[in-house]
Amino acid sequence: MGSLSDFIRNFFKNKGHFVFGSLLIAKICGFIGSVAIIRLLPADEFGLISIVASLSAVFLAFSGFGSQQILLRYGAIAKTTEQKNALSAYLWKQGFYYQMALGLVFLLTAFFYLEKFENILVLFLAFAVRLLGFFFYNHIQSQLRISGNNKEFAKLNNVVNILGLISMLVLTYFFGLLGYLVAVALMPFVALFWFKNMDFTKKNESFGFSKKEIWRYGLFTAGTAVLSDALFSLDIILLSFLMNEAAVAHYKTAILIPANLTFIALTFMQSDFPELARNYNHKSYLKYYILNYYKIFIPLCLIIFIVIFAIHPFIIKLFFGERYQGIESAFLILTAAFLLNMLLRNLYGNLLSAVGKMAYNTVVSGFALVVLLVLSFIFVPKLGFLGMAIAQSITLLFTGLSLMGGFLRYYRKLS
Repeated sequence: MGSLSDFIRNFFKNKGHFVFGSLLIAKICGFIGSVAIIRLLPADEFGLISIVASLSAVFLAFSGFGSQQILLRYGAIAKTTEQKNALSAYLWKQGFYYQMALGLVFLLTAFFYLEKFENILVLFLAFAVRLLGFFFYNHIQSQLRISGNNKEFAKLNNVVNILGLISMLVLTYFFGLLGYLVAVALMPFVALFWFKNMDFTKKNESFGFSKKEIWRYGLFTAGTAVLSDALFSLDIILLSFLMNEAAVAHYKTAILIPANLTFIALTFMQSDFPELARNYNHKSYLKYYILNYYKIFIPLCLIIFIVIFAIHPFIIKLFFGERYQGIESAFLILTAAFLLNMLLRNLYGNLLSAVGKMAYNTVVSGFALVVLLVLSFIFVPKLGFLGMAIAQSITLLFTGLSLMGGFLRYYRKLS
């Protein structure tokens, strides 16, 4: 279909660089914020935040029962602007009801932690408000993406993330944990300033797809997202029960940079997701996309690993300080695992989502949780947070290979 230069040229032609740039800024802001919190707050408070944030991530993945992902995929393949707007209005209303129910369930989970961790209910309340804000934020993001307004999408992302970072740093510096909670709870609601530009008042719900079809996709997408994100929440939750806040803080610190490396692949594929969805049954396009993806990311992953391996003690001391020295082995293991993750799990998981094969994605993600659970009980009692790093790395490799196999089976059936 074309060379690597054509592939990159089409990326810019579709204004994918606006999406990529804004998601890149979001990741950078998130990373700076995490490093700042590690330095500004005591290890025990950071450990508590990590526990609640990890649990919140599971519920965030299920936001609106997958309504935003429904809008992103089916809005991309809808034939008319009227169908896109009708679908958006329906999902805004219905997804909001589902989101309120999810928020209530999230708050109820706090009672499992009250006996072991004092004052954790305040953290749960703040993150419950944050979850509602992210429902609005993510829906407006999807609406802008399907409308082809990538430049406005980038503006929204940049404003929310940069303002969120500044407010979090200022409030945490002056008010500690309470200031942090206020900042993260209110940050996503800034997106509502874009609400006035959206047409969610459509009464006509004739959007060209059956409700059963779209909610089936949404539930599988949400389920897959929950199970996938649970890989990066279950490890924290297990450590909090098998060990203590200090172990959680050390593991969370060790995984912070490796986990954020995948933003390069994730933002790249998210930029192309509407185009991938439109070409879900074009075998030649899918082959063209995969080959050019590897031309970019295999050399990139090798360069990143060599650089990090050479200077990893300096990186740890620079970003986290001397109190987190001792995480070097876990840091390197997780770095290698997440770079492989970019080449396998990120690529084929997103491709399966784009072509509508979410059921397989969900099954693999479910098995991955079982693998992580079993491996954690084998390695963590003996090796502590290093054991969790090993368990997580093996699980990521298993998931990536399984998703690749599932996509290749779909690919071979295309004519």
